[in-house]
Amino acid sequence: MKPASLTPPDVMSKLNAAHLMGIDLGGSSVKAVVVTPEGRLLEQANTPFASGSDMDWADTIRNLVQALQEKLGHPVRHVGLSAPGLAAADGRSIAYMPGRLEGLVGLNWMEQLEMEHPVPVLNDAQAALLGEAWLGAARPFRNVLLLTLGTGVGGAVMAEGRLLRGHTGKAGHLGHVCLDADGVPDICGIPGSLEDMIGNCTIKDRTRGTFATTHELIAAHRAGDALATSVWNRSLHMLACAIGSFTNILDPEAIIIGGGIARAGDLLFEPLRRRVRKLEWHVCDHQVKLLPAELGELAGAYGAARNALLLD
Repeated sequence: MKPASLTPPDVMSKLNAAHLMGIDLGGSSVKAVVVTPEGRLLEQANTPFASGSDMDWADTIRNLVQALQEKLGHPVRHVGLSAPGLAAADGRSIAYMPGRLEGLVGLNWMEQLEMEHPVPVLNDAQAALLGEAWLGAARPFRNVLLLTLGTGVGGAVMAEGRLLRGHTGKAGHLGHVCLDADGVPDICGIPGSLEDMIGNCTIKDRTRGTFATTHELIAAHRAGDALATSVWNRSLHMLACAIGSFTNILDPEAIIIGGGIARAGDLLFEPLRRRVRKLEWHVCDHQVKLLPAELGELAGAYGAARNALLLD
């Protein structure tokens, strides 16, 4: 016979309601966490969807939320969502996301998930920084930037402990800073952007077709390939120039670096730190810290959960 709970029903109800769920919509999968208000992980999931199917991602999210609540044995009040694109001013939907995930723009997630309480929506990079600031590498800092180095370069800014969203929600798109005014325009129209200087999206062009991915480039650099080393060093120089500029504009205590390219570890961080030290304007003996992200692929889900609690 199962022993009776010593916790009164009204207290247990409040404890259950306090659980947080964060959903992170990616390009081909949905990641989710259920955590306590202190950040203790209770459940997690990573569910793929058919990216070519009509709004299969929306059905995947709805089914995942239902499955997690059934597993917990109770509904979750605080549910937040992280997604690509720019969040609407009211935080209820994505307002701008061209070319991908048709049906996402304007979708009200409180209605989609049949929730009794609002489901706040946040840009995925901003959610990742919020997650890192709550439970990851950005915890000690009030002024901190996030860069995610992958197919492109994502970014987010926290100033004086608050996420910087800007007038339209596009603040923090650090990958679209201009490093070459005569360069080819990127997807946002910026010539010679940081994204195109180091992102995986341009690796074939930057290596004259020799390497298909940045991981191949890094492996060849590690093995002593001259072309790979030249391209990698050029990419690091451009990244260091961008970071030096960011320190002058936003004066962060630290910059958190994540994404697939960050898995290069010391091949990225050690030479990057040396280059940034030479370029950085040192004031009051401060040097910006360059730190690897800690939460991995779940950063956006953690940030979405945290955002749901902050906006309750």
